[in-house]
Amino acid sequence: MLMLRPILRPQFARAHVAFRHKQLYPFLQGLQHAGPGAIKACKPTFTRSLTGQTGPPTPGNDAPNPVDDATEHAQQEEDQREAKKQAWRNTAWKMFEAAATTGASIFILGCVGIGYTKYYKWNVIEKMENAFREGDPVLDLAASGKEVFREPTRTEVTHDDGEGDCDRWIPRDEQEKIDKIVWGETKGRYHLLLGEKGTGKSSMLIDAMSKVKGEGCSMMEAHADLEVFRIRLGRCLDFEYHEDNIGSLFSIRGPRDAGAILDIERALNKLEKVALRRRQRVGRPLILIINQAHLIRDDEDGRDLLELIQQRAEQWAASNLATVIINSDKYWVFERLKHHATRMEVHQIKDLGKEQAMQALRNYRMKYWKERPEESLLEEVYDKIGGRLTFLNRVAKSENMVAKCNHICDMEKIWFLNNCAILGEEMDDDVMDQQKYAVSLSSIPISLPAMY
Repeated sequence: MLMLRPILRPQFARAHVAFRHKQLYPFLQGLQHAGPGAIKACKPTFTRSLTGQTGPPTPGNDAPNPVDDATEHAQQEEDQREAKKQAWRNTAWKMFEAAATTGASIFILGCVGIGYTKYYKWNVIEKMENAFREGDPVLDLAASGKEVFREPTRTEVTHDDGEGDCDRWIPRDEQEKIDKIVWGETKGRYHLLLGEKGTGKSSMLIDAMSKVKGEGCSMMEAHADLEVFRIRLGRCLDFEYHEDNIGSLFSIRGPRDAGAILDIERALNKLEKVALRRRQRVGRPLILIINQAHLIRDDEDGRDLLELIQQRAEQWAASNLATVIINSDKYWVFERLKHHATRMEVHQIKDLGKEQAMQALRNYRMKYWKERPEESLLEEVYDKIGGRLTFLNRVAKSENMVAKCNHICDMEKIWFLNNCAILGEEMDDDVMDQQKYAVSLSSIPISLPAMY
């Protein structure tokens, strides 16, 4: 130690100067050049010399030490910087962990949403295909409601006199055409059935469907209200209009907000997909029957609905995807459709002729009363009510057929007269607007129907 004093005294002197002029760091660099042994040996003495303290540090030597304070302050700052760095590391890791968790959750949710959407679309198509498979309960309901006998029960009835058998079912001249249409043999057209109420249009359609057990066919009843029409079309096609979709839980716009016409368009779009798959698999078009189309109102909404149906029918008939059959009792439906009709075929269903009407009445009477009426009685009934099937069925159920015919004639006459008026000179012209049928005095020689 004594040997180092001559060497360190100049260094100490320069240290005092450097400390006074705040150049301690260059001094320490110079001290490093003296060698590690010298630095290590002189470190305690050096620090004590800088502080002005003499002798080794003792417990009682509590004088202020600026070097110790500066060293501690630097150490505290270093610790604070390390703590901040560690805090930033922890924050960054937590942010990364939260972002990773959120990203994984969104990814899983997206996968689940995409999977559910694909499953839901597949389920919609599957349900709609099931509506065109065999065993449609709507066919049984319509057949029982219209009292049309299905194929297994349409057997022959044997008379007691042994003169032969009598079939319960009366074949119509139009039945063969209807069968080919419903069976899918007639393609490239859509069809309009026109005829008075009770001529047997719906009965022929149901009979044709029963022969194929409703396979590839579906029937719906039209309605004046578009919302009711929408619901009936959905039940016919087994389509829920996405009302059972879980997406409604996330405030997705509901189908009812879009209106009935757009919902019907969605249902027809799904039906087109089903028809495409059926054509690839079976090769026959689907059959969609719209019964009682005259119930649709002849207003703007009704005309829009008919136009929508006709556009689809034209497109499907051109591509052999589906055949639309429209059944109507009123002529105005044909007037609306004929303006844009290209592939429409019209079938006019009339009353039965005399021979067919008498045969039908004979068979009905045999079914309900197990009796064979006389020919004169059958001719008298035909002269009164004609060959309307609905009238023949009602008369055959009655015990006294002639009395029932007179009752039907009276009811029809009352209905006709309630819709007629005899206008005189003293009446205003506004009366014409309130009457559906009118007869003026200048045309009094008018003959009422023969049944009256």
